[in-house]
Amino acid sequence: MAALTPETVEKFMHTQVACWNAGDREGFFNAYRSIAPNGLHIEYVGAHSGDGMQILEGMWEQQRAAIDIEEVALIVIGDEAVAHNRNKVKGSDLVIETIEQYHFADNGTVSVRYFIKKPQG
Repeated sequence: MAALTPETVEKFMHTQVACWNAGDREGFFNAYRSIAPNGLHIEYVGAHSGDGMQILEGMWEQQRAAIDIEEVALIVIGDEAVAHNRNKVKGSDLVIETIEQYHFADNGTVSVRYFIKKPQG
């Protein structure tokens, strides 16, 4: 697999958030399958890590209906991307800040690390 361009990475990053917010399950998972055809690994820094598609399935089922994502910042350099997202809990003032680090490997795998700031209170 050829290296991805920064434009391709940026499009993926925006697409997965837009699909999440729209409740477009098929579009969300297709975005990940397209960008990571040979595997996805997700780590919740300081907690656990594992098979990314399984983690996304759980995330979708447990959190999708309750969370809208606001993209605060995105930086793409080479095969790396870092996003600052604000996860807004619907029907409340609760916001969960995340910094998300993505590494897109030439072999078609993607590694993601979520740094989650626990809400105060």
